[in-house]
Amino acid sequence: MKILVTGGTGYIGSHVAVELINQGHTIEIVDNLSNSQIEVLDKIEQITSTRPVFHEVDLLDQLALDHIFDNTSFDLVIHFAGLKAVAESIEQPLRYYDNNVTSTINLLESMQSHSVKNIIFSSSATVYGDQGVDQCVETMPTGIKLTNPYGKTKYMIEEILKDLAISNPEFSIISLRYFNPIGNHTSGLLGENPNGIPNNLMPYIMKVATGELPELNIFGNDYDTEDGTCLRDYIHVVDLAKGHLAAIDGLKPGFTAYNLGTGRPTSVLEMVHAFEKVSGKPLPHKFAPRRPGDLPKLYANPKKAEQELKWHANLTIEDAIKDTLTFISNK
Repeated sequence: MKILVTGGTGYIGSHVAVELINQGHTIEIVDNLSNSQIEVLDKIEQITSTRPVFHEVDLLDQLALDHIFDNTSFDLVIHFAGLKAVAESIEQPLRYYDNNVTSTINLLESMQSHSVKNIIFSSSATVYGDQGVDQCVETMPTGIKLTNPYGKTKYMIEEILKDLAISNPEFSIISLRYFNPIGNHTSGLLGENPNGIPNNLMPYIMKVATGELPELNIFGNDYDTEDGTCLRDYIHVVDLAKGHLAAIDGLKPGFTAYNLGTGRPTSVLEMVHAFEKVSGKPLPHKFAPRRPGDLPKLYANPKKAEQELKWHANLTIEDAIKDTLTFISNK
């Protein structure tokens, strides 16, 4: 297949790019490099012996986006590009709505005008909102008590995709609702390396472990959980990437959503202790006030993906930590 990967130099996009190339697909990447590095292309080439065609284009630039589609006939788009920090989205809602929603509409318009009818969307468990339910299943309604603009953009995009599938039954659309990706490629070449202070737990832990940051702030230790810290479903990014390959085989007309998670919740404090055990070193940390928009508990029911896509997570939190330590040692 000829596949366009938006946001393909980002954390998840780059791991999916590797899996796609290794499975014989031809890919092109479009990314504006706002939260990734061009050197990621070198890493992809080192791992796969193939350097994908790269377009430094912002999806808000409709003309540049159309030019990509004018010059290449794609079978499928996998759409990762977007801003993703919950706290930042609360501070900058207009930026998030413009960047995430408008850019997706631009992408879909380019696809439609160039007769590209297959898309896999990088969604999020945040679309479920706060329903007082710890474990999320795809039959639940979405858009209920959404706590932050980031989650609202994912929900809005899913609604747009549903409407597009109704208006044009030739479209085959899969929305993959991620939980909490962690870890790195086993080579140690690819990993999560965001610019500035990380918003996600594992890269924050990584920067503390390397001394780039003095200590880990654990936001809230008074939640209604066993140790008072938030519970999340942490999935190894390689398992997540393989979920996208499974989704390609599962494409069918209409809109379908799948959870990609392990189904096993882990607290922030448990993650810290696991990192200390695997690394053999203490991790400086302190408790800080809760962040606005964070939910106490959120984890996946992944049975639909297991049954329909024949996919399930195989790697453990310890595997993810070991791969993260390898990535640190290679930096």
